[in-house]
Amino acid sequence: MKTSELLNKVRQIEIKTKGLSNHIFAGEYHTAFKGTGMAFSEVREYVNGDDLRTIDWNVTARYNSPFVKVFEEEREMTVILLIDVSASTNFGTNFQFKRDLCTEIAAIFAFSAIKNNDKVGVILFSNEVEKYIPPQKGKKHILRLIQEIINFQPKNKKTNIESALEYLNMVIKKRSISFIISDFISANYQKSIKIIKKRHDIIGIKLNDKSEKYLPNIGIIPLQNSETGEKYFLDSSNKKVREKFLNEKIFNDQKIKIFFQQNGIDLIELNTGEEYIKPLMNFFKKRGSKK
Repeated sequence: MKTSELLNKVRQIEIKTKGLSNHIFAGEYHTAFKGTGMAFSEVREYVNGDDLRTIDWNVTARYNSPFVKVFEEEREMTVILLIDVSASTNFGTNFQFKRDLCTEIAAIFAFSAIKNNDKVGVILFSNEVEKYIPPQKGKKHILRLIQEIINFQPKNKKTNIESALEYLNMVIKKRSISFIISDFISANYQKSIKIIKKRHDIIGIKLNDKSEKYLPNIGIIPLQNSETGEKYFLDSSNKKVREKFLNEKIFNDQKIKIFFQQNGIDLIELNTGEEYIKPLMNFFKKRGSKK
């Protein structure tokens, strides 16, 4: 992609997602992801109704008048975006590729995070970690992240979520809010998530495309697995073939959903070419109600 095209695309995504972050998701993000604790802010004179447990006895003795400690939420957190850049994300039949949807969602969370003074970092992964950008604050940093996500060309085609999670645990020592943005076409990541969720707040964002579930009735169609290169043909005019294709997808999706539910991990499901504001708002409200 030419530099001018890249910058124009970054600008378009900035305008769309920053506006959503500022005007729609900002308050919900703050409520959903509160700080890790309370930090001392200042002392002030005691007024009726103050909790006696907050009295600062040293200052009270010095001024011979009661003073209380004031605490405020420790707002600053670290947000990590684990972004799937495998070959399967370069698929989409509803006016949008999964990777384009991924970029917009990542930008929304990134702009929401910096508006709340949080740091944001990125791990781009395929079947290995392809690139790591350490967490930082600021608009300039976020625009760099978006540019990297748009323009990045991975070396590998397959997906290994487990390796990305292990890398996260290695480089981010303190608790983080970590979004896994992927289609979850990957095996053997369940054990790693169970382990890593003890340290990090993990949220899954599953990217779907309707054509992965519903075959069009157009006769014999060639298909290719984008990650393995395997080619095969399906007779889409055969109702049983279409039903089997649909049922296998439903079964696999349900397995993922049940795993996340059983382990108390939030999962947001988004479809290419469809509105994502409502699912994200529902997620924020659900999270906020738990606090």
